[in-house]
Parts: sequence; structure tokens; C-alpha cells
Amino acid sequence: MDNCVINNNKRVNLLEIPTVEIEKLRSYLSVSNLRPISFFGSDWGSAVKLFVALADDERGEIILCSSLIDKSIKSYESITKDNYQYHMFEREFFEQFRIEPLGHPWLKPVRKNLNDYEFFQMEGEELHEVAVGPIHAGVIEPGHFRFSCQGEKVYNLEIMLGYQHRNCESLMVKNPSNQLAESICGDSTIAYNLAYSQVIEELSDTKITNKAKIIRRIALEMERIAIHIGDLGAILGDIAYLMGKEVFATTRTLVINTMLEISGSRFGRGLIVEGGVNFDIDKKLSEKISAMLDNVKKTVEKMTKAALSSSTVMSRLEKTGSLSTETAQQINLVGLMGRAFGVNLDSRFDFLDEFYKDFKLKPFIATNDAYSRFRIRYKEIIDSIFIVKKLLQKLEEFKNEEIKVQMNPLIPNGFALSVVEAWRGELVHAATTNEQGQLSRYKIKDPSFNNWFGLALALRNNGISDFPLCNKGFDLSYCGFDL
Repeated sequence: MDNCVINNNKRVNLLEIPTVEIEKLRSYLSVSNLRPISFFGSDWGSAVKLFVALADDERGEIILCSSLIDKSIKSYESITKDNYQYHMFEREFFEQFRIEPLGHPWLKPVRKNLNDYEFFQMEGEELHEVAVGPIHAGVIEPGHFRFSCQGEKVYNLEIMLGYQHRNCESLMVKNPSNQLAESICGDSTIAYNLAYSQVIEELSDTKITNKAKIIRRIALEMERIAIHIGDLGAILGDIAYLMGKEVFATTRTLVINTMLEISGSRFGRGLIVEGGVNFDIDKKLSEKISAMLDNVKKTVEKMTKAALSSSTVMSRLEKTGSLSTETAQQINLVGLMGRAFGVNLDSRFDFLDEFYKDFKLKPFIATNDAYSRFRIRYKEIIDSIFIVKKLLQKLEEFKNEEIKVQMNPLIPNGFALSVVEAWRGELVHAATTNEQGQLSRYKIKDPSFNNWFGLALALRNNGISDFPLCNKGFDLSYCGFDL
């Protein structure tokens, strides 16, 4: 199969990506053991150019291939029939370009939901349906959940999203900016801004300083720590362990308030910019961050031990929302949820980052229930605290470097891709430029794009009252999905 190989956060000449017939590409992808991480079309005049990026996790490489599909061709044989990892990608591609993957087992809208949307239905005298949303209480974003139940037992959950039509990818082409990137998914401000900046820097051949790189990674890990701590509290709140909920909520505040001291925003808005970062971390602030993390670690360890020593907590967490590792791999779960179901994936280590390689850390792999989802967050908090403290020490080596460099113009006919391990998991930003050196396509894949279907499967054969616990354990993004 014709393809080219790149490393993460690297560019390639757009015209050097091999292009093959869709039948040949389909034959290759249907049997390939490499994971799809990006799969998107781009308008190519009288044709649609399909770009596919595959992850070779063992080698830490990204394989690129493409196909040029004439717009008169209205269909091709579905890849998903043989390789289910493509089920969401093909649905999205069909929705955007109306080229049908024939034989796709579940060819429904991804975002453009119509009034005549047909939900899966089950028949039987004792069966009933429960509809939740799309309007929810509180600050939850819009999403519709349709449960097929017998009594309290859930046989099937269908999740319909796509209520927020924000057109983020087109906006990014028209007016790319750090402000737009960090606004797409508010709880992943740092991760989104980092992925965007790395793509633009590659497409402009701009080399930033080591100091800026380290500050970015410190912020990324602090974002992971803060959200994971908040989620531990939210999980405990859903099972009425209120002491844990309040302790973790207070502890999370310590982390985000420290982010406020770094950048002026508790969520790190304005910190990362094309060419580096806007704010430095001096020795005094570094010491303050380190001391704060020491206190946070003690509190998290103590509260986690207390919570998991409670028989009532364990009775709710264990064996709730289970899924086999085989199924998790088959549907391409990534990141935190992949690791919670036994899938050994972590972009920080699979595509080895230069500032992570000396840590000798390995992803914590759990197995398959709400307890796993709680436990893995705890372990990742402890690891991320270790990483931040090491990075703060490393920062001293580059204290005399600048934090920001001048950006170069975008190069023509470029393709760049950045994979960032956001706190949810594998976040992928890809972009192309045209012959004039202007952005021509920008594609975003949030980890939630992979993982929402995992939530639907994990709830099967559980009680409907377990849905809040499972939903919070997955804690997936609506706005990261509804692009």
C-alpha cells in the first residue's frame, strides 16, 4: 500500500502524500492492524480528497495515505464492515460529502440530526423506553439519550448528539487564532491550544524554545490534574459520598487558582500562543507550584484511601459499567477510557515526547468498571504531579531562553498533524495549506468522538439508575464532539 510516514508534530508536503483508488485504500484499511486517528475529506474541485492517518503505536509513527474520489461516484464499499474502528469516521465522511459507505452497519447522522431520526427500537410487552434530554438540568450541554429497558435493566442506550452547530473547523480556516482554538472545548483549553499551536508552527517552520515547550507541558499536566480531581469528586457525588465530593472540589480549586497565578486565567486561557507562551514561570512561582502540588498529593491520597475503604462506595463502583478489552479495542476507545478498559494507549509515551522520555513512566492500565475509572484517575493525578515537579526542575536549565519567538508565514502545500494526550485522551488536529500558503482545511478529532459509543455499550445490562455514575465516569465532551 502506498503511504508516507511522519512523526507526531511534523509536516509533510501535501503533494507527496500518496493517492490511490478508493477500492485499494479500502482493501488496505479493512485488514490493517494500525489504528485510524484521523479520517477526513477535503473539497478538491470536481473530487473529494480523503485523507487517512494511522497510528503505529509500537513504532511511534504516523502513516498517511489518501484517495481522490470523483464527486460523480456516490458510494464505495464500507470499511466498517470488516474493521469497526472506522464506524464513526465513515458516518462523518458520509454526512459531510454524501459519498455512501455501502453496507455500513449503523449509517446514521453524526451531527446533522433531523426530525425523522430513527432510534433503534426493541419490541416486547415488558419493554419500555426512557428518553432523557436534549435539554438537561443545570449546565449540562445538549444531548439526547434513549434507553430501551425491561424494568430497571438497560438493554440498549442510543446517544444522539449534534445539537450545537458551531462550524468550528470552517471558522478555523477563515480566521485561525489561539483564542478560537482554546474556546472550542472549555475543559481542555490547554490541550486544544497546544495542538493548534503545534500544527501552525509546523506549517510555518517556526521553532519555539525549550523553555516555552516545558511551560506548555506543565500547563497540560496541571489541566489533567485539575480535571481528574474534579471528576473524582463528581463520581463520589453521584453515589452520595458527599465528604469526598467536597474535599476533591476544594482540592481542585487549589490547582486552578495556581493556573490563575501563571496566566491570569484559572483554565489557562491566553497562556499558549503561536510561537511559544505569553507568561513565564520564574523560580519563585516554580517553588510555589511545587509546594501546592505536594499538599494536593497528600490530600488526594488521603481522601482516595478513605473513599475506597468504604464498603458502600465499593459496592457502587465495582462491576458497574463494564466492557471487555476486546470490545474496547474493536470500537477504538482511546485515552483515559481506553486505559480504563485495558487498552494500552497514551500519546505522551506512544509518540514519545522529548520531555517525557526520561520519566520512565508507563500508562496505568485498569480493567473494565466504574472502580477502574476512579482508580485510573487517581493514578494519573499522582503521575502528573511527578511530571510537573520534574518539568519545573528542568525549566531551570533554560531559564535564560525567550518564551516566545516570531512566527514565520505558512508554507504552501503543507500537511501537518498534532496528537496531544488531553486529559480525556487522544486529541488530533490536522491542517492543510493551499498553493498560496493559506489554510485550506482544518480537522479536529476529540477523544470523545471515539468514546461516546463506549458509554452506550458499557451501560448495557446495568440498572438505569447507574447511568449518572457511568456517564460521569466517562465524562465525555459534548462541545468537543459537536464541532
